[in-house]
Amino acid sequence: MAKSLSILFITSEVLPFAKTGGLADVSAALPLALTELGHDVRLIIPKYGSVSERRNRIHEIKRLKEIPMEVAGEETIAVVKSSQVVNARAKVQVYLVTNDKYLEPLKGIYTDPKTGKDFPNNDERFIFFAKAALETCLRLGWKPDVIHCNDWQTALIPMFMKEMYAKEPMFAHARTVLTIHNMAYQGAFPASTFAKTGLPERLAPAMEHAGKTNFLKAGIAYADAVNTVSPRYAKEIMTAEYGCGLESVMKKHGEKLWGIVNGVDTEVWNPNTDKLITEKYSLNNLEGKYENKTSLGNRFVMDADLDTPMFGMVARLVEQKGYDLICDSIDKLAALPAQFVFMGEGDKKYETVLTRAAKKYKNIGFFHGYDEELAHLIQAGSDAILMPSRFEPCGLNQLYAQAYGSVPVVAKTGGLLDTIEEYNPKKESGNGFFIQDLTTEGLVATIQKVMELFHNEEQWESLLKTIMAIDNSWKASAEEYVNHLYRKG
Repeated sequence: MAKSLSILFITSEVLPFAKTGGLADVSAALPLALTELGHDVRLIIPKYGSVSERRNRIHEIKRLKEIPMEVAGEETIAVVKSSQVVNARAKVQVYLVTNDKYLEPLKGIYTDPKTGKDFPNNDERFIFFAKAALETCLRLGWKPDVIHCNDWQTALIPMFMKEMYAKEPMFAHARTVLTIHNMAYQGAFPASTFAKTGLPERLAPAMEHAGKTNFLKAGIAYADAVNTVSPRYAKEIMTAEYGCGLESVMKKHGEKLWGIVNGVDTEVWNPNTDKLITEKYSLNNLEGKYENKTSLGNRFVMDADLDTPMFGMVARLVEQKGYDLICDSIDKLAALPAQFVFMGEGDKKYETVLTRAAKKYKNIGFFHGYDEELAHLIQAGSDAILMPSRFEPCGLNQLYAQAYGSVPVVAKTGGLLDTIEEYNPKKESGNGFFIQDLTTEGLVATIQKVMELFHNEEQWESLLKTIMAIDNSWKASAEEYVNHLYRKG
């Protein structure tokens, strides 16, 4: 039996502490799944000003109250506190790093809630966090076998380890892994940002891309292994269409690139145990799903009609998620004998269109923002979940949809192609529908196709039971991380 590993998981957001998207879900679920496999996992995350110490049971650690470090040529102090991420089967120790300049005074995670714009010192904030995470590990006296970093916010850590901590015995045998959850977000800052890292000037080219200091480029170059959250996306980011300017960098380091599909935390996303929905249900008893559909309709002040198909969508209001297509199609969607509910926040132009549509049409509902309880109710109460994404590294909502018996209606891209098979009514095979053409006509045609099947009650219920029986739990994905990324080298 292979020995268990010591894994330090470093990320910028984790449920229940801070969330802007799927990264927070993954950053809680994967460490818990790794712990269930017998590994010693510890999490390090920032403690933003919006994180409640009382609600999250965060405690001080006396020996980690003052950790000095330098950022942008000035000394600053990190304070580290502790908490836990738990489920019914495992718990993971969490260390929360804070600071009275970069984190504690700011209520947002990456953006100012008042303006909706990125904090102007995000470069310094995450230089600070990268250094603080490594210093925390040293002061704990805990020797990790693997340091797993996530996205641009932690991408400087492999570079810092090999250039600033090269002689540190604690890190001598640690393997670094960088997961790219979304290539579009790279941590690109002015060239002057490089000087703030404290690294020698000779290393500036390793971080330079298109005239800017690029955190993600540094992580790709210095990490021992790089992965994306689906095999398809790992191939896509080496192309000009999806590489977001870093495709040549990915090709150069392609030999250390891997793709692993995300899983579902079945402790959180399970209609048989979910406390956030109106009525629990299972594939053997779907009555509760219809109660949730009624509740969802009532939430958006719609007539609850079980014979009318309900389409739900939970995603950031950005073009990547296909909201340009939704908004261009909104009048045609409203004309269909179906109901549509949308939840998200982001670009004001999409918010404006959806707000107006919800006021104008009785069969369209819109919630601006993100609400965890409503997200669960949309999965439970919808007949189908829309994901017309322009690109999708993995996607989680199509996996949640299957667990809740809501049929995924998705674009043909990234992880959606890895997790969805087109439904074939003759063979009664497959687990969703692909939007064959990302146009207004293509979207409406696919929705009409789904509606046609919806009215075939026998086939529809058979499809629901098929998708609810699929095992998308984290166990297999966690094992792949261990065997293909952590134990290599």
